Amino acid sequence: MTNVAVLGISGRVGRCLVRAIRESPDFTLTGALASPTSAALGRDAGEVAQTGPVAVPITADRAQALARAEVAIDFTLPEALADNLAAVARAGVPLVVGITGLDAARQAELRRCSGRLPLLVAPNMSLAVNLLFGLVGRAAAALPADYDVEILEAHHRGKADAPSGTALRLGEIVAGARGGTLAEHAVHGRVGKSAGRVPGAIGFASLRGGDIVGLHEVLFAGTGETLELVHRATDRMTYATGALAAARWLLGRPPGLYGMSDVLGI
Repeated sequence: MTNVAVLGISGRVGRCLVRAIRESPDFTLTGALASPTSAALGRDAGEVAQTGPVAVPITADRAQALARAEVAIDFTLPEALADNLAAVARAGVPLVVGITGLDAARQAELRRCSGRLPLLVAPNMSLAVNLLFGLVGRAAAALPADYDVEILEAHHRGKADAPSGTALRLGEIVAGARGGTLAEHAVHGRVGKSAGRVPGAIGFASLRGGDIVGLHEVLFAGTGETLELVHRATDRMTYATGALAAARWLLGRPPGLYGMSDVLGI
């Protein structure tokens, strides 16, 4: 059995990870981290996740959470990343990062840390979403540039960042396949009488409501036809099982920065 620590245990995906680890034949939970202000501190991680006791108390102490871990999975928040990276570096523990909304400075932190440890970073841990990344890249490279691209994403009412990290990654893939950058071509929302489409634009629309787990759609709109590539998540367990697949793959890898495309071999 492989010992795993979950950072961000009291969040939606963190709780799903407890369940996924309990159901896994090759992982056991040995550490559970929450923020210093969490009401879950001191409680059994299994009870918080409503899976039954697992004899792992939730702590705000990173060293304690990582003490027995052979791999860690991070579903905290961007502002916690620097401290999490420092802690796993001290512990010598490889890390799977599922945090979304990482800015350029935090991505640079990940690159620096990857010189010392194996890190696997993905804005979305779903295996099918990562296959979608590959399909979108092939479509963007194959279709003429006059096929307009629009990216729609929808999530639950409580999701703070928009567009989602997955939507932005889809935009980066389209821009790269067409020989540009997302910064050059992204258009975030349209309103008013000057909202006509600019050639080459990659449009984004974000919806927030209810308990939507996740929807991502990439539309290639040509003259007389459209191609739509869509992924719908209906259960957050898909992110948890994907994260465990990433952790399983990362074990024993040399230091470096990896992604889910490495896990899937695409």
